Amino acid sequence: MEELAREAGITVRTLRFYRERKLIPPPRREGRIAWYDDTHLARLRTISALLERGHTLSGIAELAEAFDHGRDVGELLGLGAPTEETPVRLTPEALADHFGDQATSENLATALDLGYLATDGGDIIHISRRLLDASAALVREGIPLADVLSAGRRVREHADALAELFTDLILAQGGRTTEDLRRLRPLAKSVAEAELSLALDRRLSKALDRRLDQRS
Repeated sequence: MEELAREAGITVRTLRFYRERKLIPPPRREGRIAWYDDTHLARLRTISALLERGHTLSGIAELAEAFDHGRDVGELLGLGAPTEETPVRLTPEALADHFGDQATSENLATALDLGYLATDGGDIIHISRRLLDASAALVREGIPLADVLSAGRRVREHADALAELFTDLILAQGGRTTEDLRRLRPLAKSVAEAELSLALDRRLSKALDRRLDQRS
């Protein structure tokens, strides 16, 4: 414990306090000897970084609990590693930098449930750089992260339906294989992107018409 506290730049008393608050996982024990490793050191450095950014110990404790009970990266990749999306490795403090005080335990638990996030030792893996950047940009625009995640769940449902429609369309043709599905995948993305663009145009036009009606 003294060695760990020295490496982390804190006192043994502070380390004991963190252990009592369950901010760090228990050590591996061999008889009366308690062994700490790099995971404990990374967690302590994360706590210090989050405290410097204004997070409270209560909030950090909630985040730590969510991390410790979250889906690990092996389980996430077992669901099917993305073929085009680029995963992003983050420290907890880097995640806090992206979302600030929106990085609550509730939002983290929702992101873990959706499969956006996974844990890998002391790090966090986000399944998609594009989704991470888009989510952070929406939060910077003042949209609560909880609403972004709720919308993400609905988008997931529609995206699954579109993927099923395209898959059935291709594989229903005689002799088609999953290799054909992989090869024609860009066409499905082009159709979906074009239709979304046109739908947004229609929505924008309706919103402008309503605003003009209100002014007249």
